Amino acid sequence: MTLMKRNGNLFNSLPSVFDDDFFTRDLFNWGLTNNSNTGTTIPAVNIKETPDSFEVEMAAPGMTKKDFRIELDSNVLTITSEKQHEQEQKEGERYSRKEFSYQSFQRTFTLPKEVVDDDKIEARYDNGVLYLVIPKKEAAKQKPARMIQIN
Repeated sequence: MTLMKRNGNLFNSLPSVFDDDFFTRDLFNWGLTNNSNTGTTIPAVNIKETPDSFEVEMAAPGMTKKDFRIELDSNVLTITSEKQHEQEQKEGERYSRKEFSYQSFQRTFTLPKEVVDDDKIEARYDNGVLYLVIPKKEAAKQKPARMIQIN
């Protein structure tokens, strides 16, 4: 059962324009939270914590593993990608319109240094999703419950 604190005031349960991320939102783009201010799409990310690791899934269809760069600097994990799509122009070809295609993004995550075993981070790209497994240090893993005997 989930417990929820209510003050008895209907207005306290409604969303407020002064909520936590009010000052970080793009006021002209309320509904497009996965878009950057340059008009490019920022891939959606799922982060799941297991007893042994953190598992990151980033939706990035149409890319290859060569398009990604994953860097760990101290406890800051940065995932960047750049992809250019260029069509070769044939000799004597005339066109009235040719649009360039260029995609790039950067996502940055701060890892808890005392929890993460940063030497064992693994990454793979499969079917449009970038997967990262960030293992926890042995000391940070949750130990199973145990009985303590009273002397």
